[in-house]
Amino acid sequence: MAEQDDSSSKLMPGPPEPLGRSALAYENARFLNSPDGRIIRILSEYSEPLARFRRERIQDTVVFFGSARFGALDEATRQLELASGALGTELLRSQAQAAVEMARYYEDARRLAFLLTQWSLSLKSRRHRFVVTSGGGGGIMEAANRGAYEAGGKTIGLNIRLPFEHSPNPYITPSLNFEFHYFFMRKYWFAYMSKALVVFPGGFGTIDELFELLTLAQTKKLVDTPESAFEVLKDELTRNHLNSGAKAGSEEEDDVLPGPEIAHTR
Repeated sequence: MAEQDDSSSKLMPGPPEPLGRSALAYENARFLNSPDGRIIRILSEYSEPLARFRRERIQDTVVFFGSARFGALDEATRQLELASGALGTELLRSQAQAAVEMARYYEDARRLAFLLTQWSLSLKSRRHRFVVTSGGGGGIMEAANRGAYEAGGKTIGLNIRLPFEHSPNPYITPSLNFEFHYFFMRKYWFAYMSKALVVFPGGFGTIDELFELLTLAQTKKLVDTPESAFEVLKDELTRNHLNSGAKAGSEEEDDVLPGPEIAHTR
């Protein structure tokens, strides 16, 4: 009997080591970045921007869309001068000349954002009205943020995390610089507080945003949308606007490029 007791005691585990505290669910990075945590990530991209907009007293916005490739006129002119030198090739000169021609859209967006912000700052309101908002990148987005910055107003950048895009442009108000993981949450914030949409020539991203907001307007999810916004679709996009807006070409091509169009939203 004694031998059996000794054998049983050898098979029994010793006392366990003291356990540390388990991680709180909202501090568990492995969970938050897993498929099971997706709903938390989605809600975060709703709640965190909302909290910041409230803290910064943002009431509504004007959203600018357009090509990320257009540059400022002074920089484009400098590049053309360099390309026109002895070391410049015909291809470089052609590209530089195209950049100079497309720079007019950058300067138009910059000027429009400047004037809009000047006007909004003159409004008597306890909250910030008609705050210039962009996708936070370069090109037309930078031009819009830059114009608002130069006018002395707040300006919003709604960036998206992608492996190949540049950093946010430096003209965004730091406290209103956002970065999203989910495209649909970024699009939500483009539309939710916007009072107007300004669309310049651009690529797939610009067209995607334009068509989505036009669809929302068509289905009465947005109100007071002027017919001019739909004219972009009928008169420009259907006449090969995607190609003519992507490169500088003949005077005939320039004639079909639209100026900025505005679609009012809620």
